[in-house]
Amino acid sequence: QVQLVESGGGSVQAGGSLRLFCAASGVPYNYCMAWFLQDPGKEREGVAARSGYSTRYGDSVKGRFTISKDNAKSPLYLQMNSLKPEDSGMYYCAAVFCDWVSLSPNDYDHWGQGTQVTVSS
Repeated sequence: QVQLVESGGGSVQAGGSLRLFCAASGVPYNYCMAWFLQDPGKEREGVAARSGYSTRYGDSVKGRFTISKDNAKSPLYLQMNSLKPEDSGMYYCAAVFCDWVSLSPNDYDHWGQGTQVTVSS
């Protein structure tokens, strides 16, 4: 059974950094895993996604965020640098058995509960 638990969120000033963690159990290494951001009243959007051989980033975070996973048993990480107020929201970890790396939430079927990030100006 797949279980995803996020942590690492918090409050930071613009320009600062945060590192999010997603503890994943029951997720084979060849699954795709991703981070999504959701603001209240907005649709969930893809931030970054990875498989064992490929990564993808949303346009708004390219060059600032890095998704990584060291091995099959390590957490999924999201290193967030040069944070902006528009990066604020609930960040969700997701996983799916995949053939290609997707940033669409509709393509993922396992979700964590989320961790809140607030970036103040």
